[in-house]
Amino acid sequence: MFANSFEIRKARSDDVPELCQLAFCSKAYWGYSHDFMEACRPELTYTSAQINHPQYHFYLAEAKTVLIGFYGLEQCSVHQMELLALFVSPFFMGQGYGRILIDHAQNQAIACGIKTLLIQSDPNAEAFYLAVRARRIGQQESDSIPGRYLPLLTIDLPKSIID
Repeated sequence: MFANSFEIRKARSDDVPELCQLAFCSKAYWGYSHDFMEACRPELTYTSAQINHPQYHFYLAEAKTVLIGFYGLEQCSVHQMELLALFVSPFFMGQGYGRILIDHAQNQAIACGIKTLLIQSDPNAEAFYLAVRARRIGQQESDSIPGRYLPLLTIDLPKSIID
């Protein structure tokens, strides 16, 4: 629908409510129960403090005033960032926007001198990340659901911008 008329821009504080809503709706797309989703709400909630802190990098894709998706990176060390979030609106899933956002995230990380991108993935998103050069390095217990383990992935970044 918006394939030729969207932009990616740095998120602002006034975007926070819409980012949180999109993250929640995007995760719910996978059919999780109400109780499960409520348990996940804290980790799907982003703040103005995060958006404005130099340790974090949040970008969103939008067409006019329609939010397509967003991602968030956190600087973990001089050479590593973690992909904190990558969500696409269910309306835009399967149209290539996730790939566009992960490429943009990788390029932002490369521009910061980052060598690896760490990803704690929802199990439903693991195949997507594997398709964009990630490799599984283990699993990590969910912060929201004790006893639930999530795929832990990494992407080794090239030294120059990804085409």
